Amino acid sequence: MKKSYYAAFFYLIIGMLAGVFYREYTKYSNFDGQSILSVAHTHLLVLGFLFFLVVLILCKLFDIHKHKQFNLWFIVYNVAFIIMIGALIARGILQIEGADFAGLPHIAGLSHTLMFAALIWFLLLFRKQIKE
Repeated sequence: MKKSYYAAFFYLIIGMLAGVFYREYTKYSNFDGQSILSVAHTHLLVLGFLFFLVVLILCKLFDIHKHKQFNLWFIVYNVAFIIMIGALIARGILQIEGADFAGLPHIAGLSHTLMFAALIWFLLLFRKQIKE
């Protein structure tokens, strides 16, 4: 359960820093257009902070963290999420600078696919715990 708390806390801090970074970096770069960098803040707060608060509550109520696959799920989810956030931030910075990297959409797509699989996996773990 502590892992979920620390993950929520970590993503809260990183999410708030991402918001400040977006605001300051666009101001510094005199950028007033739309950039994918603006959604990194929201992704971190919702899929990181809020999601892990929900996981923490479900761990407390249903002992999901005691399932034998929980630790592996936790690693897969966080790896996929960090790759996703890295791709969002990298692409956003490149957009602000007027450049792009052709491989980033593929990296982002892979991370979204892994996130989808991890979310389904979490729901399956949850279903097993509520049946017991």
